[in-house]
Amino acid sequence: MKRVKLTVAYDGTNYCGWQVQPGQRTVEGTLKSALDKLMGKDVPMIGASRTDAGVHAEGNVAVFDCDTTIPADKIKYALNNMLPEDVVVVESKQVDDNFHPRHCDCRKTYQYRILNTQMPDPNRRRNTYFYRWKLDMEAMRAAADCIVGTHDFACFMAAGSQVTDTVRTVYSLELVKIDDVITMTIQGNGFLYNMVRIIAGTLIQVGRGQLEPGQIADIIKKGERKNAGPTAPAKGLTLKVIEYE
Repeated sequence: MKRVKLTVAYDGTNYCGWQVQPGQRTVEGTLKSALDKLMGKDVPMIGASRTDAGVHAEGNVAVFDCDTTIPADKIKYALNNMLPEDVVVVESKQVDDNFHPRHCDCRKTYQYRILNTQMPDPNRRRNTYFYRWKLDMEAMRAAADCIVGTHDFACFMAAGSQVTDTVRTVYSLELVKIDDVITMTIQGNGFLYNMVRIIAGTLIQVGRGQLEPGQIADIIKKGERKNAGPTAPAKGLTLKVIEYE
């Protein structure tokens, strides 16, 4: 028996998120269906990040145990022959038996992309959030500096989460504008339910002048969701990579 780690990329547009849901098309369900077919039996699989409906990924992680004779590094080819074109296993490799994608220490990096131009672009509608009003990048960067560090981020968590510990560490939060696309790149040891999208929505409000950069520290301190900005649309978000220590 060996434990195999999969690194998975997907366009989340046509999926109801990562996690299996009865009667719904999900990334995990699609991947597991291919895996069960390949192995000829039901194979339990554990995913690292339960991305929401419409969220994309370049480096989500899943693991499973198997006794197949197929070399671990060749499993990706077999699975990709069975998967639709919007889900791709970019790497498969054997890992230690005690490796767990959720319990092992890691750093997760997400990107949120904003198409900041006067007119929408149909060719970028699936992986950017179109926002036509001018945004103050310097104000957004000043606000982002207040988010970096270890804080109780309850103000950036959507309702419905079962999590009780809302303290997380954000290692870095950078904003770069190239041509008409603003890219927010955030790295942390973990994120609360909708946290990255709420941070994006809050920074957009700062960029519009609806919030002052200095208010962000106070919003975090008060810990109330109502004080932060709206949840930005899912389509602008991509899970870039999960790096395990």
